[in-house]
Amino acid sequence: MPKYDASSAEVLLFSFKDGLLAKVAHDLKMRVDDFSIDVADDLSSVKATFQANRISVLTAMKDGRDDYGTLSDGDKKKILGNIADDVLNSRRHPTITFESSSVREQGSTRTVSGNLTLNGQTRSVSATIREEGANWVTDVTLQQPDFGIKPYKALGGALKVKPEVRVSVRVPKS
Repeated sequence: MPKYDASSAEVLLFSFKDGLLAKVAHDLKMRVDDFSIDVADDLSSVKATFQANRISVLTAMKDGRDDYGTLSDGDKKKILGNIADDVLNSRRHPTITFESSSVREQGSTRTVSGNLTLNGQTRSVSATIREEGANWVTDVTLQQPDFGIKPYKALGGALKVKPEVRVSVRVPKS
């Protein structure tokens, strides 16, 4: 059974700004630093565990591109504190899990369906996994309110984060 972690695979998170002050805010690119993904040898099942308190802010993003140097270490620390305390509630729910219920092969892609538990709430999710060079890649958009999460907001809602968060997972094919 292939097993992947942060040393062999990558899990990125993308959040997007909203509100009246969106022009002065940042879209964010983050990384999950502690996770394990187990895939059956015959690719018939997937089980994954992610540590909600082990996330790094990599960079701000502007127009879909990395905007390095925009965020100070202090900014990143404040953002991570907000994510841990106000968004993911990681002290109460330190682990995020996914367990597949089906994997369907469709040509060069696979559709994986299963249950994601986030913030203590379990919901069905489905993702299309595609081959990209030497990797299997998927991008899944999650709606924070589906998991009982209120999207972050500040300044009376003039600065806020959109409810959707994109999760990108990349693992080597072998």
